[in-house]
Amino acid sequence: MKQPEPKTLYERLGGYDAIASVVDNLLPRLMHDPQLGRFWEHRGEDGLERERQLLVNFLCHYAGGPVYYAGRDMKLAHKGMKISQSDWDIFMRHVRDTFHEFHVPPTEAAEVANLIESTHHDIVEVFLDS
Repeated sequence: MKQPEPKTLYERLGGYDAIASVVDNLLPRLMHDPQLGRFWEHRGEDGLERERQLLVNFLCHYAGGPVYYAGRDMKLAHKGMKISQSDWDIFMRHVRDTFHEFHVPPTEAAEVANLIESTHHDIVEVFLDS
């Protein structure tokens, strides 16, 4: 008897609606963070909604879901934003706090965190002391 195919991370996370709910919780955390809020200053409502949708699509796509991510690559999308390691660490803390609030199981939380961490080198700029 053939074993059933293992579920994708997308399926284990609960699919599109569950991932969108997590994003809807995460983005306000980031926007209202004293250090990270600067990245959302002066953004219009349309731009914020586009960013939300791109993040949902990115997570769904790379978690194995039937959603196509049509956004720019991470390096181009974040170029010139001056995102520091400190910014990244705060961002990841908010990600973990959101996972905790949604009771994301440890295995799935670790898989999503690894997926996000894989973008680190394309997003964080290294600043050298002058």
